[in-house]
Amino acid sequence: MIKLRNFEKILKHANKAVSFHTSSINETFWVKEKKSGYSNPKNHNFPSKKELIVEGFKELKSEIALWREEVSEKLRMDPIVVYRPGEVDVVYDFQDRNDIDKWVVTSDSDHNEGKSKASLELTNAESGLFHGFVDSQFLKDGKIKRTGYANMRTLRVKKSFKRDATFDWTMYNTLVMKVRGDGRSYLINLNTEGYFDLMWDDAYHYALYTRGGPHWQDVKIPFSKFFRSSKGRIQDRQCPIPLHLVTHVGFSVSAKGQSDGPFNLEIAYIGLEFDPSNQEEFAYEMYQQDKYIVAN
Repeated sequence: MIKLRNFEKILKHANKAVSFHTSSINETFWVKEKKSGYSNPKNHNFPSKKELIVEGFKELKSEIALWREEVSEKLRMDPIVVYRPGEVDVVYDFQDRNDIDKWVVTSDSDHNEGKSKASLELTNAESGLFHGFVDSQFLKDGKIKRTGYANMRTLRVKKSFKRDATFDWTMYNTLVMKVRGDGRSYLINLNTEGYFDLMWDDAYHYALYTRGGPHWQDVKIPFSKFFRSSKGRIQDRQCPIPLHLVTHVGFSVSAKGQSDGPFNLEIAYIGLEFDPSNQEEFAYEMYQQDKYIVAN
């Protein structure tokens, strides 16, 4: 049994030991940033909540119409009817101005890295003309080592009510397009998005060789031919395209390996096809390596 005097000492010591620690609350939730360093939040004027609500009500009617279209398409979707071997399903074409607005055109000058310029215009032949010029001269600031590129890419695939989505091309095995070029080689880019941030910069590429002249050329490229890169670097470990995770379609042109000067790429349409004669799953042979040897 504890004596009363000892109990008072223990209680007095306990009162001195009890204290409250207060500190500033740190933000523990990480906000994803997918521009790979090009976007700077300090230069952005983010709208207020009131402005977002007002703008949301303005777009409510169009979003509901888009949602109805999605439901209708889902109900009438039948793989036996939709995916017919040998027939091309057009994904992107250039019939009017709304089709042009689905693309974003950039060049090195947009990032203050060079002097290249590019634009996308609608032609009288109901096609899209990606044109401009590439200039390999760069700003001598001690950071930029090479430049001279231009790029066109589709906007992010979205469902109704601004929900991010992806294409599902698992029923196809061939990319089909009708183009008319200037003799330059271009790079076809298919961007995908995985669950982890390590995979956000994954892209799959294949070269588009144009012959120039007044004639159109029909291009058919199996998806098995595309090779994988991340942040512009070809990866040692290759893999087939996850066709259910495609988010963007794009084209790039570079002065590297070619020459400075104007470029012109006219695109009539971009479509998909299931070719029964193409049985190839993946064009690039991979070897089994020990752990930590092959870079991902």
